[in-house]
Amino acid sequence: MSRTNMNNFKALILAFAVTSLMTLGACSSGKGTDTLKADDSVGEAQTETAQPESVIEEDIKQAGARDPGYADSSSLVDINFDFDRSEIRDDQKEALTRNAEWIQNNGDTRIQIEGHCDERGTEEYNLALGERRANTVRDYLISYGIDPARLYTISYGEELPINPEHTEDAWAQNRRSHFLVTN
Repeated sequence: MSRTNMNNFKALILAFAVTSLMTLGACSSGKGTDTLKADDSVGEAQTETAQPESVIEEDIKQAGARDPGYADSSSLVDINFDFDRSEIRDDQKEALTRNAEWIQNNGDTRIQIEGHCDERGTEEYNLALGERRANTVRDYLISYGIDPARLYTISYGEELPINPEHTEDAWAQNRRSHFLVTN
């Protein structure tokens, strides 16, 4: 993705987050459009729900810039990968097994498995690597007995880093498969 497209994407996500937060703020204040008093003004409502940009950015990070239709997946942990590899590391197998057990015990859920990469490599290469990572995790879950119809994969390549820094530690965090519970 070009830098311009990435900036446009970030602006779109930020606009979505602001709109969502303003809508949620209006709902929680009890001032829906059908109950506004004559003396309520739009400016006042915006003041009540406006948040500093750093708070909005944190909300975007927390939500993973994803559709609010996704259910809670906090019980599932990310699976990390070595640089330029898509094989499941030995130190990640226990976590992946716990994820598989959770998925198996929650049989009414569908799981989106995301493949992510660090920023090194071309966009095309990282999308392919992210896809291999997501498919490796999917194959493991199927071998554990999870119905393949409940699993689907997507690759984000380098586009949604969990840590935006440009360090070895950040890159290690970004090389992952992430789980979202969908219904």
